[in-house]
Amino acid sequence: MKSSTKEVSTAGQGKSSRRQFLGGAAAGTAAVMSMGFPSIVSAQTPINFRFQSTWPTVDIFHEYALDFAKKINDMTGGELKIEVLPAGAVVPAFALLDAVSKGTLDGGHGVLGYNYGKQNALALFSSGPAFGMDANMILSWHKYGGGKELLAKLYDSIGGNVQSFLSGPMPTQPFGWFKKPVTKVEDLKGLKFRTNGLAIDLFTAMGAAVNALPGGEIVPALDRGLLDGAEFNNATSDRLLGFPDVSKVCMLQSFHQSSETFEIIFNKDKYAALPEKMKAIIANAVEASSADMSWKAVDRYSQDYIKLQKEDGVKFYKTPDAILQQQLTVWDQIVAEKSKTNPMFKEIETSQRAFAARAMAWDMDTNNNRRMAYNHYFGRKAAPKKS
Repeated sequence: MKSSTKEVSTAGQGKSSRRQFLGGAAAGTAAVMSMGFPSIVSAQTPINFRFQSTWPTVDIFHEYALDFAKKINDMTGGELKIEVLPAGAVVPAFALLDAVSKGTLDGGHGVLGYNYGKQNALALFSSGPAFGMDANMILSWHKYGGGKELLAKLYDSIGGNVQSFLSGPMPTQPFGWFKKPVTKVEDLKGLKFRTNGLAIDLFTAMGAAVNALPGGEIVPALDRGLLDGAEFNNATSDRLLGFPDVSKVCMLQSFHQSSETFEIIFNKDKYAALPEKMKAIIANAVEASSADMSWKAVDRYSQDYIKLQKEDGVKFYKTPDAILQQQLTVWDQIVAEKSKTNPMFKEIETSQRAFAARAMAWDMDTNNNRRMAYNHYFGRKAAPKKS
């Protein structure tokens, strides 16, 4: 019994000692904190980046830029804050690359086709044949098939002081908006038409008089008769920009831009100065934004596709196969011509072609015919009219 009493007593002393130790430790910690260590206690000063998109505020594309910025701001807990301005707030849309390279802007949201005038090979990442690949396949080629390294090499060759990220696979873009359906290749002869990137070469070769304009300037040009036809991107953007106010005919399906993606760029020096943690967050936010944008696009574009028809009186027509086939034939000519005079163009298109040969075969053999399933469940009414 004595032995048991001693054990209990010792245990009680142990608890008391621990309470005294913990109490002393807490007091010591409070004393240390009262002395103040700013690097531990105070919040880190936020890094502020000013971005500009190449899109007007009304466009869903600008919304995508805002979505990306919000992901960065949220994921960094405010340590990196990105402010996004619309096209023209600091520089015109087509001047974004120069502004970011020089540090006038810290970054931006756009498409590589807008930089076509700097180096035509840049447009292979946004417009061009893509050898049948869709935009998600282009992103796969970019990340895993060598495209990322080729783009960095391309920017270095023209002195582009930017860190580039590709994001946001776009669906096949409409052939365009016209005064009446385009039924044959000859209908393009002399037509004043808006497009951008390598598609400038395509439609010029097919007989159109091409004018490259940023998104916010297209509808006013159509309204004033400066254009006879134009393409921009998708049902939502086209509706928000006012295309149904100046045209009631839209031709669906085309190989001029069937695989475009967005580009997010940072000034290279400012990006390099960021902590490694923030660089990792940016890389992951780009991919999160890419997925989110593709999901949002399905939801929003499908809604506006219906509204364009039911509320705006737009008639959609499928581009005739003869025109689509002629686009592919002309692409062969353009690729051969550019490859002869531009080694970087040749290197990039060769890499894309090899990836497409593998990826396309797998995709076509693996995935179902969605038209068959749609017709089974919902009937045939939704197919666009043949002109």
